[in-house]
Amino acid sequence: VENSLLYYNQAIIHYHMRQYSEAISIAEKLYQFLEPFEEKFAQAVCFLLVDLYLLTFQPERALHLLAVLDKLAVQGSTKNNKGENNSSNKDVANQKAEFAAMIEAAKSKMHQYKVRAFIQMKSSKACKREIKSVMNTAGNSAPSLFLKSNFEYLRGNYRKAVKLLNSTNIADHPGPMKTGECVRCMFWNNLGCIHFAMGKHNLGIFYFKKALQENDNTCAELGDGSAKRFTGVPLCALLANKRHELLYNCGIQLLHVGRPLAAFECLMEAVQVYHSNPRLWLRLAECSISANKRGGEQETKGLPCKKGIVQSVVGQGFHRKIVLVSQSTQNSIYSEGQSAAIPVASLEFAAICLRNALLLLPENQQQDKTENGSKSSSQPGSTESGSENSDTCRCSILACSAYVALALGDNLMALNHAEKLLHRFKVSGSFKFLGHLYAAEALISLDKISDAIAHLNPENISDVSMGVLNSEQDQGCDKGDEPAETSGKQMPLCYPSSVTSARAMMLFNLGSAYCLRSEYDKARKCLHQVTMATEM
Repeated sequence: VENSLLYYNQAIIHYHMRQYSEAISIAEKLYQFLEPFEEKFAQAVCFLLVDLYLLTFQPERALHLLAVLDKLAVQGSTKNNKGENNSSNKDVANQKAEFAAMIEAAKSKMHQYKVRAFIQMKSSKACKREIKSVMNTAGNSAPSLFLKSNFEYLRGNYRKAVKLLNSTNIADHPGPMKTGECVRCMFWNNLGCIHFAMGKHNLGIFYFKKALQENDNTCAELGDGSAKRFTGVPLCALLANKRHELLYNCGIQLLHVGRPLAAFECLMEAVQVYHSNPRLWLRLAECSISANKRGGEQETKGLPCKKGIVQSVVGQGFHRKIVLVSQSTQNSIYSEGQSAAIPVASLEFAAICLRNALLLLPENQQQDKTENGSKSSSQPGSTESGSENSDTCRCSILACSAYVALALGDNLMALNHAEKLLHRFKVSGSFKFLGHLYAAEALISLDKISDAIAHLNPENISDVSMGVLNSEQDQGCDKGDEPAETSGKQMPLCYPSSVTSARAMMLFNLGSAYCLRSEYDKARKCLHQVTMATEM
């Protein structure tokens, strides 16, 4: 208790250096000795811990602390009323005014924190109630309008979210040197996120570039990072640099717009800070997969468009023979003697990225949530949390891992990933479809055609919905509100749009498997069913 102020300052320094785990550890120790502290200091400790919980995506813990802050405010007002009899009228008036101002500022701050917590929990009704309280206490200030815009974005009302952002008076904000927040940078970033959700990816990239320019201007005000240039700059200004968060967002946007190599460069710079974020490693792998599926962009960058599987061609005309390389040689040709760990958009590097993502994603996600109340995350750059999202992320990693292993010729590993994917407790229809396809292809390469035929049974496919896209849609809107707009995100063109087309694809592959066993009648029957399905 005697050294509480020193500990608090230490936690503040860790907070501004973005070392959130260390800051939480110190602040939680201070929270254990909250009772002997003065009301103002106890309130500061609680607010710091609430902010840290929200930055590490632990909204339940933040709400619990906000309830404690409510109790502290009630107890403080009771003590203040009791002390009136023991002091002069002037002292009482001063104390009362000071305490009333502190309580009013705390209430406004608490409402904003509650909105942030409910947004992370995607609790629309509770968030809508708190938004009204924020607007009543803070008015049309930049923080309140940004929060309301975030709420409308969450519900799918993208035009309304843009309208609220445009109504923000950015000039009234104190600036990054006083608050550690560059509102202009946040404004362009939020516009980019909204247009990303609307499917307007090129426009989103434009806004993210504007945000990066504003961020560079802010960093130029702070100096070049040397000790002399930082003299006189407040500690909170260290939080103003959001370059790596913006590069992450820009990389995701570029990946969706079909520029995987440019996206790879952005995400590789972001991984220097968010190296323990499994989703970032997954996106890097997706960039590598996408770059190796296309031929134009990677050829201009000096990357091979596909693995060399033809060693040489002998003879001409009818006597021409094609000599294929062995499978072990195929795997080494792509990297051209270099280590697979070199950051380049290759399938070998994608395999390493996916392995990192699997290792960083906790296995017992649901158990952790039950025991701790919420998942503890040390990644401030991630915007997704919860056991359901984590399970979807794991399924995505396993599906990509199976695909990459097949492309590299590692059929046993591909089969292992595909079976793990199929044995997950919660698997969407799209991942089941991919799991059966990848498992069948691996088994055929391993000459286990009978097992592959079992995976290619069309009855295995009853749903091909994209679980990730469906979960991102909002729950809907309350009566009297504007209808939620449909998301601009679309399925890939190569992916079957219906159960019928997915079953037709399975029947085609099933016919190929029957051909390998010389069962041509069954293969002809499968192809006839495919023709009938496509005609319908």
